[in-house]
Amino acid sequence: MITIRYFASLREKLGEHDTVALHELAHPTVGGVRLALMARSPLHAESLVLTAGIRSSCNHELCDDSQPVAEGAEVAFFPPVTGG
Repeated sequence: MITIRYFASLREKLGEHDTVALHELAHPTVGGVRLALMARSPLHAESLVLTAGIRSSCNHELCDDSQPVAEGAEVAFFPPVTGG
């Protein structure tokens, strides 16, 4: 299972966290996680759209959509501007 965390305005829209099973992913990457989440609902699709400037991290390190993910990974999504 891959743990998903949402921050700032994404947390307000989608909740604090989610999970995705590795076998649900067409591609075992952060981008694959994003696409699997976007397929869950129109709200997910609107919130995580690729053109929104959403940033991502995998296991607490900033990354892009090509970052591979493995079982037990933690992927986080956050908007380009977050409060401190």
